[in-house]
Amino acid sequence: MAAGLEKEADKLIVENKSDLTAAEKKGLSKAMIDRLTLNPDRIKAMADGLREVAALPDPVGEVLRMWRRPNGMEVGRMRVPIGLIGIIYESRPNVTADSAALCLKSGNAVLLRGGSEAVHSNTAIVEVLSKAGAEAGIPEGAVSFIENPDRTCVMEMLKLNQCIDLIIPRGGEGLIRMVSENSTIPVIKHDKGICHVYVDSKADLKMAEEICFNAKVQRPGTCNAMETMLVHQDVAKAFLPAIIGRMKKAGVEIRGCERTRAVVPDIKAATDKDWDTEYNDLILNVKVVDSMEAAMEHIAAHGSQHSEAIISNDYQNARRFQREVDASAVFVNASTRLNDGFEFGLGAEIGISTTRIHARGPMGLEELTSTKFIVSGNGQIRK
Repeated sequence: MAAGLEKEADKLIVENKSDLTAAEKKGLSKAMIDRLTLNPDRIKAMADGLREVAALPDPVGEVLRMWRRPNGMEVGRMRVPIGLIGIIYESRPNVTADSAALCLKSGNAVLLRGGSEAVHSNTAIVEVLSKAGAEAGIPEGAVSFIENPDRTCVMEMLKLNQCIDLIIPRGGEGLIRMVSENSTIPVIKHDKGICHVYVDSKADLKMAEEICFNAKVQRPGTCNAMETMLVHQDVAKAFLPAIIGRMKKAGVEIRGCERTRAVVPDIKAATDKDWDTEYNDLILNVKVVDSMEAAMEHIAAHGSQHSEAIISNDYQNARRFQREVDASAVFVNASTRLNDGFEFGLGAEIGISTTRIHARGPMGLEELTSTKFIVSGNGQIRK
């Protein structure tokens, strides 16, 4: 499959241009168009992701542990596939390859339903994957794609609880809410990506500047990009002018609280709505806080349980932040942009879950399996 994507890269880019032209005519946002775009580097990254998954250990059949009961019976748990997984997603064609790879490697079949804005790109990718899969002996239909762009297809798909075992939506808040409200099938999701970086009073400010800049600017259209930067009052005057100046040079619009504007006056005032907004764009909220407790309270009130970070050289503060902040991934002295299956060594991921049931955080192979009990005896019966 990886070799097929690289071989057909020119064809994929041609099909992708049809989608990009239509997206521009529809007036889609810059973030959406960025997610939609394929280029040689991104196609190579897709192929690399497939090879990474291929090289991972097969999780199916792994026995997690065994224990012996007093009657001599041995009981254990074994990893097994979930079954048929439905993926509903927007814009990003790389999701097609990632989903197919992870589902197949974990013993699952997959039914893909990409957004209408990427139908040419996704159709071309699935053709390449299906051809390569058939040549490798994968059963026909193990990777299936719904080409019909009509949204009623999604509604029908969400009612197929006798066929589909799990739904994973990937996209904006509206899509995920619609899927969650209408599905008769279990859903694993994240609702928003409102991520924070808190710069502690004991932070290395040079490190903090590099991490905050990366978390906002490196790729602002992603769910793990920073939307709000929280800064301890003790370092605000030393830290804010430099980082805000650097952000503004990179095209970031800054919206700050009154205490932030007292340090750097020439920025917009943040509104109550801003703290709850996922921009997916070069817009950043900045707030000065009295303490780490105040930062954690703000995160609890406005965060989406996705990715949160503290920059601090204080061991106790760092460990307390990791222990008490509720999110799928909590970072110390690292960018929220690293909340990603590939970066965590899972291979390509199928999504980041902020739910607490079954899987949380980046979902790799193990998160696409369930378990069953296996029992071995030598004639035991229940009395």
